Amino acid sequence: MSMRTPICELLGIQVPIFAFTRSREVVAAVSRAGGLGVLGAVAFTPEELDSELDWLDANLGGLPYGVDIVMPASYVGAGDAGGITKEALDKMIPEAQRAFVEAMLKRYEVPPLPADAPEPPSLLGWSHEAGRSHVEIALKHPTRLLANALGPPPIDVVQKAHAQGVKVAALIGTVAQAKKQVAAGVDIIVAVGTEAGGHTGEVGTMVIVPDVVDAVHPTPVLAAGGIGSGRQFAASLALGAQGVWTGSIWLTVEEGGSHPALVEKMLRAGASDTVRSKCISGKPARQLRTAWTEAWDSKDSPGTLPMPLQYMAVSDATARIYRAADVAGSGARELIGTPVGQIVGRMNEVRPTRVVMESLIEECRTTATRVKGITG
Repeated sequence: MSMRTPICELLGIQVPIFAFTRSREVVAAVSRAGGLGVLGAVAFTPEELDSELDWLDANLGGLPYGVDIVMPASYVGAGDAGGITKEALDKMIPEAQRAFVEAMLKRYEVPPLPADAPEPPSLLGWSHEAGRSHVEIALKHPTRLLANALGPPPIDVVQKAHAQGVKVAALIGTVAQAKKQVAAGVDIIVAVGTEAGGHTGEVGTMVIVPDVVDAVHPTPVLAAGGIGSGRQFAASLALGAQGVWTGSIWLTVEEGGSHPALVEKMLRAGASDTVRSKCISGKPARQLRTAWTEAWDSKDSPGTLPMPLQYMAVSDATARIYRAADVAGSGARELIGTPVGQIVGRMNEVRPTRVVMESLIEECRTTATRVKGITG
């Protein structure tokens, strides 16, 4: 069975496996294995993103890669001329949320950050202004694909990417969203099932993929959500997708760079150990179920805030939790979590990225051969 689909020709790749990750090493390993590594930009400053892409340019020898940005359709401050300031947003965070965070950290004995610790990012890329700065950096490099989540990218961004020969992909959770993206000029639709890690809708992968394929034909569709094996890769192709968009499975690879306490949690977790919660960003995002998520979703919670206020309210706490979780026995280990999909139940060992890619490809071929034998 050939792994090549039309999207491979479109992007100059050998196998239609797309890997979203915050690790440049994973991006490079996936692209070297014939897929398309896609670097998540949201946690980087423009200067940091520029440096990460410089590294990829130096280490990939011209092989293709992509960059994932976030330009949400709705958030507090959207539409304000010139963009709302961080200081103005900070004043919108109610004292109840601040007190709730501090009480939780005290309960789990999570100390403050040292005075010399870097200031945690408080806005990330969750605004159009930040997203545009990431776009500018990405288009300075030989980026092959620009992907966007949480709404259609602005028309001028799509046009700018196309003017440089860069394809644009968009992540969606409903058929209506997919149609809006195509109308905005997007080249590739990523149909994300609710099983996926991070921001998702409520429709499962088996349902949303064929619905979107039918709705936006001939625009190519990638399947996302609960994909971590070659059997699921083969199933996605059978549903009409031209490839798969993967994310969670790269969190436990050798090159993934995940916190050791998180890796330990994910290796033990089952598919039911994730939850969709607004506690990260203010929008529903699937993540590891922890004492942190349970507290925010409890009756004692003051409630989450709209994007980007929720992230701002918890950014310092997240940095404190990650730092304290380095200490064995620390209460921070009960709080530490990460966006991850239901495929976490199959993420049971740490493997090199190359081995994961080989497994996806070989099992997909074996599955397709078996199904062909059944159908004659």
